[in-house]
Amino acid sequence: MSAHSSARKPPRVGDAPWVRRSLIAFVLVIGALLVVAPLLIIGVEAFSQGWKTYTATINHPDTRHAIMLTVITALIAVPVNTAFGIAAAWAITKFDFRGRRFLLVLIEIPFSISPIVAGVAYLFVYGLQGLLGPFFAAYDIKVLFALPGIVIASMFVTAPFVARELIPLMQAQGRDLEEAATSLGASGWRTFWSVTLPNIKWALLYGVVLCNARVMGEFGAVSIVSGNIRGQTNTLPLHIELLYHDYQAAGAFASASILAALAVVTIIAKVALEKRGAGRGAKKTAAMPETSA
Repeated sequence: MSAHSSARKPPRVGDAPWVRRSLIAFVLVIGALLVVAPLLIIGVEAFSQGWKTYTATINHPDTRHAIMLTVITALIAVPVNTAFGIAAAWAITKFDFRGRRFLLVLIEIPFSISPIVAGVAYLFVYGLQGLLGPFFAAYDIKVLFALPGIVIASMFVTAPFVARELIPLMQAQGRDLEEAATSLGASGWRTFWSVTLPNIKWALLYGVVLCNARVMGEFGAVSIVSGNIRGQTNTLPLHIELLYHDYQAAGAFASASILAALAVVTIIAKVALEKRGAGRGAKKTAAMPETSA
């Protein structure tokens, strides 16, 4: 009966062997051209002039400063955005309040605005002729063309990453466990550390990994607010562009190999975390044990 009924099902798109093979071949070719080939070229060109040239570029003071500035930016922006993402996800999924939908839209804004537009907007807020620029200038506080401006721009671009991973998962999990813990006398912090955090730890780490990769690779907004000052406000992506415009192709590729290695590590970490239950594909699965309990 079941075999007879399954035989009557309409054919799915791609059931024909030639269609499946064509689709797979198409995806593999596009993936190779758009993803694999650039990574291979970066590796080949980075060492095209030998190991000495590569190490000389990496050890150059400007390159080391760019790496250091990129790392410092990530060390500031990622924890702040992690705290923001947890707070936003907690507020949206655990409380009912006016403006909840507006907060959801607000979190998504950085994905809808070009990073360069965001950088220009910060010029009109923190620049000398901007809204808050005269105030900071009066107290000799430098925001733009300095570390604070780079961090702010990076935080804006990466603000949604952690929240977007946590909100669907926490919505699927519901509020039953937190309400049960509260009814048993647990405080808000105890409930978060003992109940909420263990249930979201993999999705949280997943969002942090993506946020960190984007912070270190951000170019558009940072290029506007940093001033591109060699050896002072150049992050690693900006330093790569500077080397390229100086016709130092080998140096540019050598510096780019660091970001390429970061991309590979991010992909590996992403796949590993998805196996642990993180990522958008595992949200419903993660919620199932709680509903059955």
